[in-house]
Amino acid sequence: MTTDPDPRPPRRAPAGAAVLREEVTEAIRAAVFEELATVGFARMSIEGIARRAGVGKTAVYRRWKSKLSLVVDLLSAFAVQGLPAPSTGSLYGDVRALLEVASHALRHPVASQIIPDLMVESARSPEIADAIKATLVDSQRGMASLIVRDAVARGELPPGTDAYRLLDVAVGPLYWRLVVVREKLPKGYLDVLARGAVAALRV
Repeated sequence: MTTDPDPRPPRRAPAGAAVLREEVTEAIRAAVFEELATVGFARMSIEGIARRAGVGKTAVYRRWKSKLSLVVDLLSAFAVQGLPAPSTGSLYGDVRALLEVASHALRHPVASQIIPDLMVESARSPEIADAIKATLVDSQRGMASLIVRDAVARGELPPGTDAYRLLDVAVGPLYWRLVVVREKLPKGYLDVLARGAVAALRV
């Protein structure tokens, strides 16, 4: 048994509608990261982004109305793509895995340039401050809460343990070392930091 082909004509995009090609969008996003790392947010321009992406300014403005909305959108997208919390079966293993992921991200040459610059800009822009909070703070707090919750369920931590303290005693020193002081991590540093963080949570 055969069916007749659909007699309806294929849909067409409305006249004058812009078709946003995904490869162009991704090229623009990559260019934003490179521009931020090279010149910083204050000196970054739509012209520079377009030139680096190999597109016209119109292609950028079709997608974002300004460099601020572009950066906020980029940061918000990363917040949605948050990594799952480690699940190694032990508190030490989970904290060590968290530190491994965080150190890898903070050592990336682009991230190490962008994060401090955007932290400065967040003092002047509530939009950037909110996007950074969602990307760097809320996602990390959610991960820390899951790690502590699992440790409490296993009996490794007492009920009521402050999950946010995990970030203070583990990720805080790592951020200081890699982003602020910009020193290489000594051999075994993550192991020592993980043990210290576990001990601090149990106090």
